[in-house]
Amino acid sequence: MIKLTATAITVDAAAPDGSRNGQRVIMGIAAPYGVTASVSSGESVLFESGSLTAPDRMPRVYMYHDSSQPVGIVTQLDNSSPNELLFQARISATPLGDTALTLSADGVLDVSVGITPLQWTTDDAGTMRITAAVIDEISLVPQPAFNAAKITEVYASASIHHDPDQIDNNEENPLDEETPEMEKTPEVAAVEAATPTAPIWAEAPRRFTLPSPAEYMAAYASSTSEFATLNARIKAAAPDITTTSTPGILPEIITGSVYDSLNPIRPFVSAIGTKAMPTAGATFRRPKITVRPTVTQQPTGELNALDPSTVTVSNTDISKLTFGTYVTVSEQDLDWTDPASISIILEQLAIAYGQATDNYAVDQLVAQTTQTETLTSFSGADITEAVYGAAYQISNSSNYLPTHYVVSPVTWAKLGMAVDSSNRPVFPFVGAPGMNAQNALGTQSATSWNGNPLGLSLVVDKNMAGGTTTGTLSGVVGHAAGPAAGFEFYEQMKGAISVDVPSTLGRTIAFRGYAAVFMADATKFVKLVNA
Repeated sequence: MIKLTATAITVDAAAPDGSRNGQRVIMGIAAPYGVTASVSSGESVLFESGSLTAPDRMPRVYMYHDSSQPVGIVTQLDNSSPNELLFQARISATPLGDTALTLSADGVLDVSVGITPLQWTTDDAGTMRITAAVIDEISLVPQPAFNAAKITEVYASASIHHDPDQIDNNEENPLDEETPEMEKTPEVAAVEAATPTAPIWAEAPRRFTLPSPAEYMAAYASSTSEFATLNARIKAAAPDITTTSTPGILPEIITGSVYDSLNPIRPFVSAIGTKAMPTAGATFRRPKITVRPTVTQQPTGELNALDPSTVTVSNTDISKLTFGTYVTVSEQDLDWTDPASISIILEQLAIAYGQATDNYAVDQLVAQTTQTETLTSFSGADITEAVYGAAYQISNSSNYLPTHYVVSPVTWAKLGMAVDSSNRPVFPFVGAPGMNAQNALGTQSATSWNGNPLGLSLVVDKNMAGGTTTGTLSGVVGHAAGPAAGFEFYEQMKGAISVDVPSTLGRTIAFRGYAAVFMADATKFVKLVNA
């Protein structure tokens, strides 16, 4: 039920000749139409013209929306104006009625209309626009909601005392100076059934003194209606408290482990393996045979001199490179956060080191590979031709065959998309329904980096250069495993180190290591270049 509150009253006391004596009537504007007001629950409400109607019986008049404090009854309602609802009510000759008349005449009490909405809509601003509602009761309250609603006349009996100075402020009576009989409430068309709603108090929020425990228990024991009314008044007067009002007492809960979107792997380094780096010196030497002996067919006969030959072993100086980074953590952060935060920091430093060293190794492989093979397209025939062309170049100079195919994610995807002339996958997923992989050139899966196109071990690395346009790479084919691997990766991972910084009350944590690469034989690698 919505309860509307009006303001400001004008008093017309009983005439000296007693012509109005005994009427005990109040008249005025119950509610304006087309005006927005805030209800005690915080909602905004607006009544459309003609939306308020009377029930089968005239509403009662209460004090403070308290049904246990009746003071009169509404005698007439006038809905003829498109701008407002007019009313007339008779106040009972009781002590509480006398109080109501006196306070109304003194301008202490205004009017609040209680209604039950039947039909409404909610506009973009969140205002409840009521198009049909039934008036349940009219209450006299000290605090209004609609400033445009007001009592225009109070007709009190001679027994109710008024100070002449206080009542000589009559306003024009919007109903009539002689208070003729008001028009009967016009017939209102039947309203379609709408979603039922609980009564809403549309009066402005007011101060309310909470009852004492004894008063609360007395209301509970007296009657169900009185207790319900008390609870409603407590609820209407209580301020809304939301989580935005109490940020200081809301716990901040961290659940689960820290999410990391990066897969901490080194695909290329893991595929070729690492070799131990000598601990002493800034450089170290790697011997390599550069000249091999040559054996020729000797002349026929005996005791002939053999052709001379030689073997040359050269040393290649390899420089150690330092990789590392650090973070400085405040002493407060170390003391106040979860102990696991240090583990998270160390883990992230290690991941960053691993990514940097893997990227360095891949870049050096591409930079020091000079042989190329053209990949015309990603059709099955062109992929086969390019890979076998690379294998031919490698084996032609060393008698070794390629072992690995290092590609970027885009090349891996193109390999998986490759189909033959019958639109069958060139490198199918073995185990797929209806796929037996008969006569397949290799296998591949969208859920795994692993694959074996044309028998090669597929290495997919995001640090690998790649593309699909002319001149970009579609990977490197090479002999990268075993004792005769043409590319070597050396590493001395030093790990984490920390030192306290007293001047700033912090701790610096670093992760570092040494790495180096050695291209032992560039003829064992071939870059596939897109045509």
